[in-house]
Amino acid sequence: MLRYTLKRLASLVLSLIVASAVIFLVVEVAPGDTASFMLGLNAQPDTIAALRAELGLDQPKLTRYVSWVGGMLTGDFGTSYTYRTPVADMIADRLWISLPLALYALTLSTLLAFPAGILAASRRGGAGDVSVMTATQLGVAIPNFWFAMLLVLVFAINLRWFSAGGFPGWDDPVAAVKALTLPAIALALPQAAILARVMRSALIDILGEDFIRTARAKGLTRSQALWRHGLRNAMIPVLTILGLQFAFLLAGAIIIEQVFFLPGLGRLIFQAITQRDLIVVESVVMLLVFAVIIVNFAVDLAYAAVDPRLRSRS
Repeated sequence: MLRYTLKRLASLVLSLIVASAVIFLVVEVAPGDTASFMLGLNAQPDTIAALRAELGLDQPKLTRYVSWVGGMLTGDFGTSYTYRTPVADMIADRLWISLPLALYALTLSTLLAFPAGILAASRRGGAGDVSVMTATQLGVAIPNFWFAMLLVLVFAINLRWFSAGGFPGWDDPVAAVKALTLPAIALALPQAAILARVMRSALIDILGEDFIRTARAKGLTRSQALWRHGLRNAMIPVLTILGLQFAFLLAGAIIIEQVFFLPGLGRLIFQAITQRDLIVVESVVMLLVFAVIIVNFAVDLAYAAVDPRLRSRS
């Protein structure tokens, strides 16, 4: 297990190095000059040059890349060009919205998908299976931003059970969770549909294996074989989807945050792009990539815990 973990850790470090270089290069080659954008069309060349020097944009790209990476390793993400405040502070303020929202949505997705997928697999071809597959097809087909607007219309405007948007802060945890409920549901629906279908397919494949038939021959019922032997062996593809879903929910909630006016990471990066605040864009994207890689690393370790054969191959 130690050798397996070290190999995955080395892959993690290499992925982070490559990702940081790609992010920096992609952002830097984007057309337009930050200083010119900030000062406007009528700015004088010497004023633009002075602002570029103040922001450090006149330094060679390699120097700026090394400084940026070195700062991130010590927790210093630089200073925002637009707001002149530390990027780390801006990220920390927004992370306390985006991270709970992602975890909330992932929890709802899992609570919906696992029972639905297990029910569909255990009732393959029956009414339960058809009902679950129909519902998941709708869940995959419906755009989450459209579903979000429908939730606002029904539960915020008509029923007035929730607010239509905004975030009151964590001083009142009940109000904060309530404000995240509709966005979490909007994010969770399509993810739950995908996860339920993966769970069903994985269980159906496992239930056709020889060791399941052996278990049934020894006297176990179909339900007992499913819960004792099938579910654990079907978890590898499900864990993959769970890891990818968490990364998507954390990084891909830009539209939902716009619909509900949530000041999270998605909205921060959207504002930074429109304002050409490159240091914010680079740092937030790198943080999200780091989250994705860490989640994948955790999923790899979970693979080894679920399937010991993976440890023996490493």
